[in-house]
Amino acid sequence: MRYGPAVRRRKLGAELRRQRELSGMTSREAACAVGWHQSKVSRIETGISGVKPADVARLLDVYSVFDPDLRALLGALCGADPAGSGSGGGSRRGWWYAYRDLLPSAYLDFISLESEASHARTLETTVVPGLLQTPEYARAVTRAALGDPPAEQVEALVRVRMARQSVLAKERPLELCAMLDEAALRHEVGGPEVMAGQLEHLLERAALPHVRLHVLPFSSGDHIGITGPFVIFSFPRIADLDVVVLDHLTSSLYLERQEDLRAYGSAFTTLRAHALSHENSLDFIAGIKDGS
Repeated sequence: MRYGPAVRRRKLGAELRRQRELSGMTSREAACAVGWHQSKVSRIETGISGVKPADVARLLDVYSVFDPDLRALLGALCGADPAGSGSGGGSRRGWWYAYRDLLPSAYLDFISLESEASHARTLETTVVPGLLQTPEYARAVTRAALGDPPAEQVEALVRVRMARQSVLAKERPLELCAMLDEAALRHEVGGPEVMAGQLEHLLERAALPHVRLHVLPFSSGDHIGITGPFVIFSFPRIADLDVVVLDHLTSSLYLERQEDLRAYGSAFTTLRAHALSHENSLDFIAGIKDGS
């Protein structure tokens, strides 16, 4: 059986392999220590097969990894509930599991990574980021993206989007740095009233200490951001778990190679040089909202 979305399995497998190598053990020695066939350890480390939270705990015991934060993170990557992660992690599924029949696997991957990341850097060129949307705005975006789907499907997807925003309110909230093209602020999604509420909500969210907004005004001219939106997820303490997500209409592309991560990280840094500061961005958004 596979436990957890594909991207998360690969990330978990790579880190378990790293911890085994740091312990000085071969995959055969690790397998013998926990009573498995070597092929099972290999499948886990390559992300072909998933692993239960309890089995992650057994491997970490064998590798003498007792750091509670690291164990909690790796437990979360295999589907354990981070809030109940003790030494080996809990076994409760994420809240999004209830929507598994509604959401495509790529979206489930995205939500699971977002829920466990410590930092997110995102560029949006046409819409407000999902973590900062109002229900009304999210409803209008969903209808437009899916071509007037059934009302019950729209409401379910809006509930998912609102539930995702819990990452900004948890004990250790996601550190979000959002780059917004001016077009995303000018396009009246859902009409003037919905858009006015969305701009006000942006200003409220930006007051959180862990949310930073940067606007790329039209006057910034040509920049690398015109090639399209992307998200970079970073994870606590383990840079090798970072991933870039490129969203398309029908799918998402996950980039995990170090050269891709460096390229997109550099692109984001370059974009910040073109963008307004956080404080000036808030003034800019307020000006649009007030019609000035």
